Amino acid sequence: MVDFEKGIVNPGNPAAVRGVMTRAAAGEEVTIGFIGGSITQGSLSSTPETCYAYLVYRWWAEKFPKVRYINAGIGGTTSQFGVARVEEDLLRFRPDVVFIEFSVNDSPTEQFEETYEGLVRCVLASGSAPVLIHNVCYDNGFSAEDVHLRIGKYYDIPCVSMRSTIYQKILSGEIPNRDITPDDLHPNDAGHALVAGVVTRLLDRIREETEAGSHPVSLPPALTRNEYEHSVRYQNHNAAPILAGFVPDPAPQEHITQMFRRGFTAWKAGDSITFEIESTGIAVQYRKSVRKPAPIAKVYVDGVESPVLLDANFREDWGDCLYIDTILTHGELKRRRVEIRIAEAHENDAVPFYLVSVIGSR
Repeated sequence: MVDFEKGIVNPGNPAAVRGVMTRAAAGEEVTIGFIGGSITQGSLSSTPETCYAYLVYRWWAEKFPKVRYINAGIGGTTSQFGVARVEEDLLRFRPDVVFIEFSVNDSPTEQFEETYEGLVRCVLASGSAPVLIHNVCYDNGFSAEDVHLRIGKYYDIPCVSMRSTIYQKILSGEIPNRDITPDDLHPNDAGHALVAGVVTRLLDRIREETEAGSHPVSLPPALTRNEYEHSVRYQNHNAAPILAGFVPDPAPQEHITQMFRRGFTAWKAGDSITFEIESTGIAVQYRKSVRKPAPIAKVYVDGVESPVLLDANFREDWGDCLYIDTILTHGELKRRRVEIRIAEAHENDAVPFYLVSVIGSR
């Protein structure tokens, strides 16, 4: 079967995680947190308790008396969104260990190496001990593991890989794809159990080792240009943009997976909304809908039209998508006017344009 030991692609410095185990063994309550995409959220597991995140939490709960579980996974999202939401969705609960999983949501590009580093730095700066989980697409081996692993090695963080373990058994034919995943991306219960097995083998190894060690108390210089570590999501509860046709969505957000909340909607061509934010980078987060037709918007930064179109018509059919378009990166740090204006609308539009947030990074 799967050699879980081969999944430990970077043992890293386990001192921070081992320190949490020591405190937990002494009876202190510890909090185990997860952030990632749909696999972390538990997509295609039959119950929330059979997803890999809960199984990893159960490993902790079976060994230590007081363990709290927080799952901040949101399907179809990348580390660019993760770094902008990690404080509100996870770090404010002061988790002791944070498992980060975005390797099948991100692409193996410089931008996602940078957004991922920003997320990792946020977790490290909070005092939490990160563990990095690299999942894989089981039909073609796609993963951002290579760029994510560079971040893990640079910060000496424990990392585990499904590409070097479960995927190898798929390639050899020892495990048929459909035994563990119905779509070559999301594990079923058996697949989630294997992912958890890779993670808990790392945890077993850390627990078995007796060397105390120490971990750094300050962050080293960033490996990338690190524009995303300090990202802010501007929504209707924390910003007061100029509204000209856009209206705030009054529906409350009761759970983080209710993604289309706290935003703004507009139906008509010419409707606009304008934010003033201080940043070096700008992204716009909006809904791409499977219900068509839908409006299309343009973005103007300080009066200059961006070439990026915000097309709310989703070309896939699996459901509405929480989409991010990057408008500006690595600009000068200054205050900017960001206007979003509906450029195309139709009498038979099935849904309005839904602006979820404007994200400023610096």
